[in-house]
Amino acid sequence: MKKGLSILAIFILIVSCNNDHYEPVSLDNPQLSLNIPFGFPELNNSVNSNRPTKYGAELGERLFQDRRLSADNTISCSSCHIQGYAFADNNAQAIGIQNRVGLRNVPAIQNMMFMKFYNWDGNILQLENQPLVPIITHEEMGSSILEVIGKIKDDLLYKDLFRKAFGDETVTAERIYKSIAQYEYTLISANSKYDRVKRNEGEIFTENEKEGYLTFQQKCVSCHSTELFTDQSFRNIGFPLNPDSNEAGRGRVTGVRRDYMSFRVPSLRNVEYTAPYGSFGQFSTLRAVLDYFDKGVLDADNLDPVFKNNGNRILLTEQEKNNLILFMKTLSDREFVKK
Repeated sequence: MKKGLSILAIFILIVSCNNDHYEPVSLDNPQLSLNIPFGFPELNNSVNSNRPTKYGAELGERLFQDRRLSADNTISCSSCHIQGYAFADNNAQAIGIQNRVGLRNVPAIQNMMFMKFYNWDGNILQLENQPLVPIITHEEMGSSILEVIGKIKDDLLYKDLFRKAFGDETVTAERIYKSIAQYEYTLISANSKYDRVKRNEGEIFTENEKEGYLTFQQKCVSCHSTELFTDQSFRNIGFPLNPDSNEAGRGRVTGVRRDYMSFRVPSLRNVEYTAPYGSFGQFSTLRAVLDYFDKGVLDADNLDPVFKNNGNRILLTEQEKNNLILFMKTLSDREFVKK
């Protein structure tokens, strides 16, 4: 008996020494079935090391909605990422605590597990590294992770959820980030009319939607490709410039001049709900965006070839604009936004 206990003790010691980052996981905390849509891009690598679990995602959702993450307990993640707007909002630029105005428009949160980059400038490569950014940003939550931990560590409900999700009640920064990411990984949008038509589920496009789809394939798909309706590239498409001198687009991350005022191509899924459009909400409607493309965009040395090689324009007739908008509305997932 003593020999058996000694062997067990040695085994535990070896495991402990070989895994400095061991996270105990509740045995009754199953991984969630994500039902990954057919044809979607491959997963971000970080998903495999942080698969959403029943209680991890539940904890993440609670944190996502908790205003105590902000310095004055007035702003939660869900204050800006509103489900009815595809987890974006309808402000031109983000509004944080004390009505502080952020640099950019709030991006939608959808299909995050398939993204290679996060934020308009792609400065985040793993979703688990994202939650700290709004917490510490002066214009958003204006807090610190230590302050957040201090506020919630004695909350009985959080103690229960941390225990169920991670095996014990300890509240750590890493666990907060992981659980919020797990919740966001579950936000998959793939049940629009477009999806149902593609799956042959009895719906068909109207003639105008069909014409809009043809125009989209001719004039838009080079940027808004894949089933995410973005190729996840960074492009300068000649939008009106943000007057804030802190803005440089992707150039803020890379320091390379050719990336100046280039931004991540946004997904067009649920685009009907995410107005206003542009990195700082330059356009109030989809029609305004298409009119701008038709009339001509701002010139730049690094203007995307789609425009540069065509006189800085994408020529569109009035009927093409109308049909394009009708097609883009087929990308609206009403079940996802609860409408």
